[in-house]
Amino acid sequence: MMPSPAQQHVADAARFTELVSSAAPGDWTRPAPVAGWTALDVVRHLVEWPRGFLRGAGIELPALSVDADPAGAWKQHVADIQAILDDPAGRVLSNPHTGDRPVDEALDQFYTADIWLHSWDLAKALGREPELGEERCAEALTAARPMEQLLRDSGQFGPAVPVDDSASAQDKLMGFLGRDPAWRP
Repeated sequence: MMPSPAQQHVADAARFTELVSSAAPGDWTRPAPVAGWTALDVVRHLVEWPRGFLRGAGIELPALSVDADPAGAWKQHVADIQAILDDPAGRVLSNPHTGDRPVDEALDQFYTADIWLHSWDLAKALGREPELGEERCAEALTAARPMEQLLRDSGQFGPAVPVDDSASAQDKLMGFLGRDPAWRP
């Protein structure tokens, strides 16, 4: 049985929260696998863009200072998003790129999936080996392949990084998305 959007967010946000909570103050300036980003930029991205995205559902969340307190801002942000997912109240998110969608479905598809993927980036930036789950990676890769041109054209993903046919599903997914699975800080 597929988890609900609220349940999926709990699981994916918990993994990311573990990474954020394990970071030492000096870790925030470490480079991340996303060109030009640091570990702090990964957290900032996941806190800032969804708050703007939610305006399309008439939801205004207060700004959070990621730079001043990355862990505190992340934890507050997770609580804010979880409250929306726990009680979507029939709200619809309107966005010119995604159309009109129930807010919990929109958050699940675009934001929670982003937490899951960016946990790989943060783990790598912190010098840890990420584990996204082979089955989920294989499913995501299967779903993404038919949309490859759309993904590349979005500017959100770089050119595919070649990986060996015997590579794990996680490495194949990350290579497809333009990440080098062998990347090290």
